[in-house]
Amino acid sequence: MMADDLWRTAILSSMPRTETSPAEVAIIGAGPIGIEMAAGLKHMGVPYIHFEAGTIGTTMLWWAPFTRFFSSPERIEICGVPIPSIDQEKTTREEYLAYLRAVVRQFNLPIHTFTRVNKVERIDNQFIIHTAASAHGVGDPSDDLSKRLASKRGTTDEQMWRVNKLVLAIGNMHRPRLLNVPGEDLPHVSHYFQDPHLCFGRRVLIVGGRNSAAEAAIRLYRAGAHVAISYRRPAFDSKRVKYWLRPELEWLISKMRIQFFPETLVRRIDTEVELVRASDCAPAGSIEADHILILTGYVQDCELFEQLGIEVEGEERAPVFNPMTMETSVPGVFIAGTAASGSPARTTLFIENTHIHIARIVRAMTGAELPWPSGDEYSALAES
Repeated sequence: MMADDLWRTAILSSMPRTETSPAEVAIIGAGPIGIEMAAGLKHMGVPYIHFEAGTIGTTMLWWAPFTRFFSSPERIEICGVPIPSIDQEKTTREEYLAYLRAVVRQFNLPIHTFTRVNKVERIDNQFIIHTAASAHGVGDPSDDLSKRLASKRGTTDEQMWRVNKLVLAIGNMHRPRLLNVPGEDLPHVSHYFQDPHLCFGRRVLIVGGRNSAAEAAIRLYRAGAHVAISYRRPAFDSKRVKYWLRPELEWLISKMRIQFFPETLVRRIDTEVELVRASDCAPAGSIEADHILILTGYVQDCELFEQLGIEVEGEERAPVFNPMTMETSVPGVFIAGTAASGSPARTTLFIENTHIHIARIVRAMTGAELPWPSGDEYSALAES
């Protein structure tokens, strides 16, 4: 058995089998906003239970090492706790994960990590939550493996929990936004930019043209990869690519250090990638690539919304909620953080402009105010 398999088995076998614990509120999701929600409820003396399918901040584990937040540190701090900065620069992935661990310790927040919520039922104005052990967070690059392991185990480790209210802080980056082209499931294709070192000396085709694609192209070039970009638009949009990324990327393209295939779409992936023109799907040539990185965004897994009967609207399938209380169309079910946006084509909710959700939910549940700033000054702003 490989080391990774032993690690997963250890996590799965360590979970208790049949235990039910009463609580007033259940929080699902332990990203920054889920953690801030827990701290708010604890401060108000509200009994709660907290579930996370992976570890805390698990989505950030998908990021390449030393990725920096676009947002400034003061915008992404939670619970009124400042983020330490050695160099006064924006926070890295590693620094923020350490910060989240420190906040959880400081507030002594109990979280059932590696515990997946598989099902939620509404019975007699209460909610029955079915959980099981999980080796990965929802939407993790290895999430499919986790589900296969769970199906082999059956339901012997399932637990049930009864609560009166739910807070869904599940985020909205659960599944890659697929191209749905032949070959997208091949081993050398990925929807996650991880360690640039893995691509040293290799030919990499990036599909996409927003921030994640621009940043990946620059970092991979610096790591010694041979980088090409296929983008459906003729040029990079200054409103969709950060002002410090776009000029550098365009300079690298102008100097032929990065290949650029504008107004193209991927038609088929094999040992070569077939491209077509975005305008009329006429053949636009092919490119050899050792690795294809498809960075076209992510979509939300709305299975829990469907189970609970939460009303959603629009193509983005965003949950309907009261903006003053964050309560959804289902009484007793609240939404917090980026989960409130559904699967938008362009991201509008971030950590920084959803702190206010916590203040609204705490106020709705207790009538009291949080002891730390609720981020009102950021709530109407776009990402920094």
